[in-house]
Amino acid sequence: MVGMTATTPARRVLLAAPRGYCAGVDRAVIAVEKALEQYGSPIYVRHEIVHNKYVVQTLEKKGAIFVEETAEVPEGSIVMFSAHGVAPVVHDEAAQRGLATIDATCPLVTKVHKEAVRFANEDYDILLIGHDGHEEVIGTSGEAPEHITLVDGPEDVANVSVRDESKVVWLSQTTLSVDETMETVDALKTKFPQLISPPSDDICYATQNRQIAVKQMGAEADLVIVVGSKNSSNSVRLVEVALGAGARAAHLVDFADEIDEAWLEGVSTVGLTSGASVPEVLVEGVLEWLSQRGFEDVEIVKAAEESITFSLPKELRRDLRAEAAELSGRPSGQASGE
Repeated sequence: MVGMTATTPARRVLLAAPRGYCAGVDRAVIAVEKALEQYGSPIYVRHEIVHNKYVVQTLEKKGAIFVEETAEVPEGSIVMFSAHGVAPVVHDEAAQRGLATIDATCPLVTKVHKEAVRFANEDYDILLIGHDGHEEVIGTSGEAPEHITLVDGPEDVANVSVRDESKVVWLSQTTLSVDETMETVDALKTKFPQLISPPSDDICYATQNRQIAVKQMGAEADLVIVVGSKNSSNSVRLVEVALGAGARAAHLVDFADEIDEAWLEGVSTVGLTSGASVPEVLVEGVLEWLSQRGFEDVEIVKAAEESITFSLPKELRRDLRAEAAELSGRPSGQASGE
């Protein structure tokens, strides 16, 4: 390799697998694209459909309009709810404004919402492990606000109180660090020995798989680059996991041009991964950037196979079926907004 000597260590990239889009993000992004094709622009989306700057900018160019509140959507328009989920009050607000809605909430988030409703109906105190202000936490909390207490990490456990220690359950945001969540759970169990766990792990399969891959590469990597946006919880967690696994340094970037060449000083092994809302084109950009600087040898670090897919939101499926039936001359059902 040009510029290398016999004593120069080989430069390589450890590329995490799996990385990037999870099934819930893929579904949500496709839902916006299909809605634009089906109904035309604009399609209003409440909050960022997923937490990625590039994805949001790309969808805006196609005709999506992102708003913070339902009140910003003109009456009679179509609004899509993001993959992070919304509280029941948001559905009510949309109905009051006569909006046609498409719910792109990730099915794994919907599972947590249903768990919250069930445990609240059984009069449990629900300890929701998550980050204050995150859209997913706001949506889940809104399912049963009088029953849910947010626990933002192990240090928050001391502040938690419940009505009846024999009727306490924990749930969690789906995009957290697995290790930190279990640390919080352990602290809660010490304080509330009768604490009940959810029927199945709330942290999503994709979040766990991406963290496992980063753990496998972290000890070998001098530097780990995580492609993802700063408001993406699962991407931020990957940086923390990399450092915890032994990486000397770890940084979060949206695009290759945000990488500081100074980070490569003394580095022979770079670990590379991406958050669950990151399209592969952004990872390819980083690989090209690294290749131009001598990091041409790429090794895959494989943690798991992923084959999960989710069908499109039911409102969108219904209207796509109705259009297909109309084109084929078969009777069709009523489409949304009619």
